[in-house]
Amino acid sequence: MTDHSTKDAAADAAAAPWHRLTAEEAAGRLGSPPGLGLAKEEAARRLESHGRNEIREQRRRGVWTIFLGQFTDFMILLLIVAAAISGLIGEPEDAIAILAIVVLNAVIGFVQEYRAERALQALKQLAALRAHAVRGGQVVTVPTPELVPGDLVLLEAGSVVPADLRLVEAVQLRVDEAALTGESQPVEKRTVPLAEADLPLGDRSNMAFGGTVVTYGRGRGIAVGTGMETELGRIAALLSSTTEVRTPLQKRLGSFGRQLSLAAIAICVLVFALGVLRGEPVVLMFLTAVSLAVAAVPEALPAVVTIALALGAQRMVRRNALIRRLPAVETLGSVTYICSDKTGTLTQNRMHAEAFLLDGEQHQHLPGPETAGREPWNSLLRALALSNDASADGQGAILGDPTEAALFAAAHEAGFERAALEAEAPRVAELPFDSERKRMTTLHALPAGGGVVAYTKGAPEALIERCTARLTASGLAPLDAAPLLAAAERMAAEGLRVLAIARRDWPAVPTELSPETVETGLTFVGLVGLIDPPRPEAARAVDECRSAGITPVMITGDHPLTARAIAARLGILEEGEGRALTGRELARLPDEELARRVREVRVYARVDPEQKIRIVRALQSRGEFVAMTGDGVNDAPALKSADIGIAMGNIGTDVTREASDMVLLDDNFASIVAAVREGRRIYDNIRKFIRFVLAGNTGEILTLLAAPFFGLPIPLLPIHILWVNLVTDGLPGLALAAEPEEEGIMQRPPQAPGESIFAHGLGVQVLWVGLLIGVLAISTQAWAIATGSPHWQTMVFTSLTFAQLFQVMGVRTERQSLFRAGLASNLPLFGAVLLGAALQLAVIYIPFLNDIMKTQPLSAAELAFCILVPSLVLVALEGEKWLVRRGVIHRGQARAPLAGR
Repeated sequence: MTDHSTKDAAADAAAAPWHRLTAEEAAGRLGSPPGLGLAKEEAARRLESHGRNEIREQRRRGVWTIFLGQFTDFMILLLIVAAAISGLIGEPEDAIAILAIVVLNAVIGFVQEYRAERALQALKQLAALRAHAVRGGQVVTVPTPELVPGDLVLLEAGSVVPADLRLVEAVQLRVDEAALTGESQPVEKRTVPLAEADLPLGDRSNMAFGGTVVTYGRGRGIAVGTGMETELGRIAALLSSTTEVRTPLQKRLGSFGRQLSLAAIAICVLVFALGVLRGEPVVLMFLTAVSLAVAAVPEALPAVVTIALALGAQRMVRRNALIRRLPAVETLGSVTYICSDKTGTLTQNRMHAEAFLLDGEQHQHLPGPETAGREPWNSLLRALALSNDASADGQGAILGDPTEAALFAAAHEAGFERAALEAEAPRVAELPFDSERKRMTTLHALPAGGGVVAYTKGAPEALIERCTARLTASGLAPLDAAPLLAAAERMAAEGLRVLAIARRDWPAVPTELSPETVETGLTFVGLVGLIDPPRPEAARAVDECRSAGITPVMITGDHPLTARAIAARLGILEEGEGRALTGRELARLPDEELARRVREVRVYARVDPEQKIRIVRALQSRGEFVAMTGDGVNDAPALKSADIGIAMGNIGTDVTREASDMVLLDDNFASIVAAVREGRRIYDNIRKFIRFVLAGNTGEILTLLAAPFFGLPIPLLPIHILWVNLVTDGLPGLALAAEPEEEGIMQRPPQAPGESIFAHGLGVQVLWVGLLIGVLAISTQAWAIATGSPHWQTMVFTSLTFAQLFQVMGVRTERQSLFRAGLASNLPLFGAVLLGAALQLAVIYIPFLNDIMKTQPLSAAELAFCILVPSLVLVALEGEKWLVRRGVIHRGQARAPLAGR
């Protein structure tokens, strides 16, 4: 063997269009002697040259690297600084609370990322452990990692294909490629070369790809790609090079944190300078300014986000959606495109016979018992039952090839039981299906010496040409092939897989059992159209997507006609809207052209893994947020590239589950839409918390800033500021995470991906509510001092606390009145408000707390004043909602519904 057999062979292998070569040319290109395989010494040399046949992993991040990476978020760094300052100014309790929040977030983030790191490990486990190969003319068992290019590999039913093979022998060989290509049916394999260079993987019928499973027959193939040179290896490379995208909330909170830190620094400097200019003690003003800056940072925000996401994740499990990464919960609320696989997600993942053509008429339903007993129905249904290798397991399940199972089920539904029919007409001979002739025939002995009947089924174009007559209700009639072929094409255009059924009567089993003898002179019986039907709830879910401003897109490995038909039934592809694109057409589109056209396409068929990533990135380049579903290995890189990757729990592979953000436990598209609803609720609640806490903090800041301008003393001590934040931002703010969804949550468009967290009126409400709280607090201080009350500082402190407790009740809803929603509709929040009020009363009236908190007991009149005046905040918020409902003012969250995208 020359040096060409090693590294040069690899170069040839990389460039060779293997499916276009004959088996002999492929063997010659790789220097593999036909039928003999490589010599053991040559195999050892190639193993040294090409490396092991396994998936290589990039250097994995260590445990500490993942953990420390949780502390790089800007908001987290800001909280660490806030904790340090709290400790320096003598508030260790606040520092400990803030650090506890930071550590909790880090632990949760670490667990999620550590689990995601296992995706490549799961991919490695797909490979077979051992393979059967021919070396030096002998069949040997070889550890799969030691296979090399040029090895002659043996395949049999149940075996995992150990490398990418160019088939040189295929005996009724069928391979399940669903994990790699998304093709829902096992693929018939053959050995003849294919002419087209750019065939999708699913159409390369003379190739067997590593990681796929042989379901029927046997074969041999020459290894043309091993390790990272296989299609599985290419996916592993894509998976390791694909970077995860930040969620909308992570981007918005990052920007929010940077803006907030700058504002906090500016406020700190301004308050300090104003106080010193007024002659206040420098130390007091420093502590006050720093306390205010710390108070401006919503310490509870990361905890609220985490709790909201965790509660949402628990609720989603009840809706059959398992969340693997907590930020994905909120991302669902921002999704603008859902790119869904067809098989099992939008469809039922089972073939069903739904159209029949007999005696020139098409039927959508099986006949009743009386009609079924007459011709040509009788012959058709007997053929479906008898010429069939599927079987029932005794518990109602049908085992076997999906197409055979669908035909078996149709016969069973019409009352034609295979077991009973076989008892009277046992199978005596058969001609198995062959991908070259596209037909199969079984022969059955009729009772009482009635001879033999042969039933043939297969592709219409391959069977009708073998027929000389057709069976009608009144007997045999002349055959006109053209209208039958046209009817078959029409059914195929509707997305149906069409089979033709024929029969022939024999006096006895033919002496020569060959297709040339048995499959001629047939009588045409009928056509059967099969399809994997849509899930009943999928159409409703698609309609709900459209009303929510989300565009559903189908991406499948199936035939374009089937994909279009299912998409049309579900409403994904409507007349005059959107179009279908094949993988071959997609390959010819430059990235710029794809980005321009991507919003027009609703169906993609026969696409490969890299093309799925291109689709995701093209949508993202147009500012869309993309959810991508998948079940096969081929889907994993696209799932990781998408804003949210959704794996199938039942039919999905470990690889896709590890690469995903969310797993559908029931593989149902409707569950995605239910999860989107939950994501929107969570995002709404996080916005409510931000609206609440920022307005309260604005009120505190304005109170401290405005007092000097009105000639009033510093209204609050540092400990008062920190207490208000603890009591009002803490428990009530956390309880906002449990707020139920509002009406019409799925009748509005998603949040625009680039929108600010202050959009849709949030910033305006923060300002006017904060201004109102500040005015009420300053008014309380001015009134108390004017009336000679020695408790004026306690009154300001109490007024601010109650103002924010009333405010948190008011921000619970965007449009709906609090009293219509009901105080008890969020019991955790109602309880937190009552607890906050009780704690405030405790620091006023319990003596030892008076010393700690620098407070004084208030009279009944003073306390009533400090409760009634702040209640105006709730009155104002309810008034705003009343105006919104009447259309006098408009709030962004009350956006008009979208008819569709």
